Amino acid sequence: MKADAPGAVLKRERVRDFILDLVESHRPGDAIPSERSLCARLGVSRPTLRAAVDELVAAGLLVREHGRGMFVAPEKITQELVSGQQAMTAPQASGTWSSRLLEFTTIPAGARVGRKLRLSPAAEIVYVARLRLVDGAPMAIEHLHIRADLVPTLSTRELEAGDLYEHLREQHGVHVQEAVQAIEPTVVTRAEAELLDVPELSPALLFERLTSDTMGQPVEYVHSIYRGDRYRIVSRLTLAPSATALPARLGHHPGIPPGDFAHRDTIASSTRGDIQSAP
Repeated sequence: MKADAPGAVLKRERVRDFILDLVESHRPGDAIPSERSLCARLGVSRPTLRAAVDELVAAGLLVREHGRGMFVAPEKITQELVSGQQAMTAPQASGTWSSRLLEFTTIPAGARVGRKLRLSPAAEIVYVARLRLVDGAPMAIEHLHIRADLVPTLSTRELEAGDLYEHLREQHGVHVQEAVQAIEPTVVTRAEAELLDVPELSPALLFERLTSDTMGQPVEYVHSIYRGDRYRIVSRLTLAPSATALPARLGHHPGIPPGDFAHRDTIASSTRGDIQSAP
């Protein structure tokens, strides 16, 4: 697998990761460097940096104050939908899912992704950006960060067709078992809007997921943007033990490709993603 020169998608991703690292290493209310300083440090243009900052401001992670600068936003209130002790199955989402590869390269993990995957910042990861489509219509943009040592022969075909987790299991001997996933509202940037065929700043859902194998070792970190006008989340809550469990079905889970999860009896928690027609 060859590490290609970074493209536009990867450049935006690296700028975003750098600023997120600043946010995560500071306290709410702390100032972060100016746009001019960040541009010089990262070697990017003002529009590229501003696009990343605007995205994080819209997501509620940064606060921009006129004449004062940029500050880390107040902490968000977290509401857990399902208790970690509650075992539930993950139903599939409807429609026929496919993928179009946007970028595929090998790069250093960097500080933020390295922490998530328990890797040195210099350790190599496979970075993948792909457009997810349902019945041919763009639905989501996925950014995958996979430990390179686990998938030395990962191919373009595996990323564009079939079930990625099934490919990991059968072609690379990687068995995923557990995922911790967060979902929150956001809006799409101009670049994301063009790919998803929606207006800029349209509502969207941000999925962040860390997937581990049967030994508890992180395998991949993924963040995805799903169209807010075509995607919704429904939680199925079990209030009492059931005598019969619902059969697991193969398919795409919200933010989670089908695979080992679909072959397990239960996972810690689940949400259901249903495709709606736009009004």
